[in-house]
Order: sequence, then structure tokens, then C-alpha cells
Amino acid sequence: MNLSKSVIAISGAIVCLLSGAAHAQEDIVKLGFAGPLTGQNANLGKDVERGARMAVDDLNANPPVIGGKKVKIVLDVEDDGGDPRQATQVAQRLVDAGVKGVVGHYNSGATIPASKIYYDAHIPEISQSSTNPKYTQQGFNTAFRLVANDGQLGSVLGKYAVQKWDAKTVAVIDDRTAYGEGIADEFLKSATGAGAKLVSRQYTTDKATDFRGVLTAVKASNPDMVFYGGMDAQGGPMLKQMEQLGMTSKFMGGDGICSGEMPNLAGSALTARPVICAEAGGITPEYIAGMDNFKKRFKEKYGQEVVLYAPYSYDAVMILVDAMKRAGSSDPDKYLPFLQKTDYKGVIGETRFDSKGDLQNATLTLYTFRDGKRESLGVQH
Repeated sequence: MNLSKSVIAISGAIVCLLSGAAHAQEDIVKLGFAGPLTGQNANLGKDVERGARMAVDDLNANPPVIGGKKVKIVLDVEDDGGDPRQATQVAQRLVDAGVKGVVGHYNSGATIPASKIYYDAHIPEISQSSTNPKYTQQGFNTAFRLVANDGQLGSVLGKYAVQKWDAKTVAVIDDRTAYGEGIADEFLKSATGAGAKLVSRQYTTDKATDFRGVLTAVKASNPDMVFYGGMDAQGGPMLKQMEQLGMTSKFMGGDGICSGEMPNLAGSALTARPVICAEAGGITPEYIAGMDNFKKRFKEKYGQEVVLYAPYSYDAVMILVDAMKRAGSSDPDKYLPFLQKTDYKGVIGETRFDSKGDLQNATLTLYTFRDGKRESLGVQH
């Protein structure tokens, strides 16, 4: 009798455990995140990871309802090191882990090869920062971005250099990455189209620390301005070495150097000459208060200032979950059509995608640096 009761009790417990496990699994929606959490771009990668985690925490504080059920959002975080080969391995791990959508990657050179893996697995991917036009020109209906692309960035910067800075001669340096080369080419096309003359084209790498050889070659041509296609980890030291070499050229770059870390990386060299950069996004007046509130909450939560694209990764998470809610399903095949028809108002403003996954009416913001801080020169369309 006692043995029989024990068997029944154990059986009941097992049924409850199995039922609970199935229920828990049913109620969890796993999203993937990938970015450079180690290496020279780790400050940028950790910034967007924090933005994504903040979105997940905000969602779980008031659990979203998808298909009539409250769900918990879980973030599966992977470090791609900003490396193309590592990015494909990370992408496959996220696919194998069963994620329902991906936020990332950060660098175009990592995002482009990874996007094929997500496409083959029918998993939507929103990059909060990848600007190389090739990303959304591959014909992958799972690829989306929340920022202007290099064609838009380079075009505005090239025209600004000639029309506002009166640059008649330009030198261009890039780090040979998909991002750096892409934005440098677009800048050069725009600047020469506006009347500037290219006097020196030089190359470095995204791992370099000594730029004196490249800069000495540039100095010999005495350009009105130097454009650098690359990230802040090289852009800051490059400015320092320009100052050491006595170069007086103005300096310009894209969103890779347009970070809150540049004053620390460049030091006093940042104020030794005019420096202009562009962030591949822009907050129009009606969204400024919301952005300010986001930055305040971010600082309170992490004890860190927003570096660059944390608000964009925050919105990327929100946009994926919004599409799931509208579709009534976290199944990628079911919510992808709803993601393509996104009309979302978030921290970064209004998000609508075109047929390729690019932003409709993308904005960008020009910045300069004064007194150790970025200062906006205005939003451009």
C-alpha cells in the first residue's frame, strides 16, 4: 500500500515536472545578439549589448503577450570579435540554439557573411549599426538595418567637405574592412563629384597602431583634409600622430569615429584641428526628450554613458517583439511579413523598412568635438 502510494506520488511529480518544463519552454522566446565584445571595438560592442539587454529587461517587467500567452524574452549573447570568420561561427551557434530573431552584428564585415546563415535558416536579423550597402543588396528578405547606409553617409560627408569646408584637395585612408573601404569609397565619389581633387589614397588595417608611414605619405601631398574610413580605435591614435607630425589638415570620418570614446582616444589632438564625423542616424526634435530619457536611464542602470548605438539595439529588440505581437507568433516564418511592414515609433524615431530592409527616410547626424565632447551640427536627410 505504501509502495503503491509512493509510486503514484513519484509518477505525479514527474508528470508535473514535464508539464512545467513544456509550459516554461512554450513561454520563452529566445533572441540572439552578436557583436564585438572583445578586441579593439569592444567598447562599441558592449554598448549595443547593454542597449539590447535594457530592452529585454523593460519587456520582461511587463511581459509581452504573443498569441494570447505571456512570454519571457531571453537574450542569447555571442561575441564575434568583429571578425568575419568568427561571425559565421557565432551565427551558426545562434541558429542551432533556436533563436527566433537576431540583433546585430555590429561591423559590416561581420554582418554580411553572417547574414547568409540567418537567411538560410529563415531567421530575421536587424543590424543596429552596419552601414555597408552590400548587406541589404544580397536579396535576403531576413536582413534589416536601423541606420543610414554608407552611400548616404559618404554622400553627405563628401559634399560637406567641399561646400562647407572648402576642401579642394583630399587624402583618403581606410582600414580595408568592408565598412572602412565602403564608406571611404562613397566619400571619395561624393567629394570628387563636388569638385575636390584626390591627392593621396592610403591603406592601413583595423589592428594597426602605428600610422606614421601612411601619414608621412599623406603629409607630402599637403591635403586640405584627411578622410579616414575606419573605427575610433585607430582614428584616435591617428589624430595624435598627425599632431606629432605637424600636420594641419582637417580630419573627417564616418560613424566609426563618431563615438563618445574619441576624446579619450585622441586626447588634445582632437581639438588641434577641425574634426567632423557623421552618425548613421538622427533624432528629430520630437524624439529628443525620449532619447534624453533613454540616456539617463542607461547611465543609471549601467553607470556608463551611451557610446553610440545602444539606443538602436534597444529599438531593434523592441521592433522584433512588436512584429511577433502583431503576428501572434514568434515563429520567424509567421512574423517576418509583419516585420517587413514595421511602422514603429521608438527611442530613435520612426522606423519603416523599404523592400530591401533599408530604412525609409533614413537620417544621419553631423558632429564635431568641442571641450572633450561630441557636439551636433544638425540632422540631415
